[in-house]
Amino acid sequence: MSVLTPLAPRLQQAVGVPNDFIWRLRVEQYHEMIRTGILTEDDPVELLDGWLVMKMPKKTAHSFATQQTRVRLEAILPLGWFANSQEPVTLDTSEPEPDVSVVRGERRQYLECHPGPRDIGMLVEVADSSLERDRSWKKQIYARANVPVYWIVNLPEKQVEVYSEPTGVAEEPDYRQCRQFAATDEVPVVLDGKEIGRIAVNELLP
Repeated sequence: MSVLTPLAPRLQQAVGVPNDFIWRLRVEQYHEMIRTGILTEDDPVELLDGWLVMKMPKKTAHSFATQQTRVRLEAILPLGWFANSQEPVTLDTSEPEPDVSVVRGERRQYLECHPGPRDIGMLVEVADSSLERDRSWKKQIYARANVPVYWIVNLPEKQVEVYSEPTGVAEEPDYRQCRQFAATDEVPVVLDGKEIGRIAVNELLP
């Protein structure tokens, strides 16, 4: 029996849910498909809220902002933290691959598993064509998982949106605080509730 179930039509119309083909999977099933080679690192998919979805294609501006954000964060991270770029994070019903993640510990301790919610200091999505999905579906997923800080590097509007104080599990998970930083601003970097430095927004934008 196949582990895959096609997406119900009404869910395809939900805000932030793409119209491309989607399959219903548990995290364990997703991991088994990777382990057996059904899915490989060349497949442009990720698991969001129990749905296997196609990842958005990346333009050159998106790639620049992603790498620039990772580099600038790495430059100010204290001992005991490191930055990943487009690597999986395992949540309860999702395994997204955020553009940048700030992870507690050392890389070697994640040889057998991906970082989970308790290992994450902040997640960053760089948004161009993915802006609606990042502001709705992904924000809800990260808030439910209690990811403490979530940034959207918003390329169309040339700003960084910083979401904090997640609700955790709720009927409509969300972040209680949202601050927007324009291209002329500096955005504070907060880990474990403490500001560790600031980054000029215009350094992150193409």
